[in-house]
Amino acid sequence: MLTDSDRAFFRPKWRRVVVTLLCVAWSALEWVSNEPIWATIAVGITLYCLWNFFYKFEKENDHTPPD
Repeated sequence: MLTDSDRAFFRPKWRRVVVTLLCVAWSALEWVSNEPIWATIAVGITLYCLWNFFYKFEKENDHTPPD
């Protein structure tokens, strides 16, 4: 779950995209390097990013009152 300061930092969509793409690249690097345990961990972090940054993030913003 993201805290208020996390949500403020990741409000620009480009930051969320960059972090998620870095996790995807890390996952690919670990699979290519034949490190399945680290690759699985990186895939899990990527899925966490996708869930929190794209699926859940917009819904959380819908419930926040405007400043």
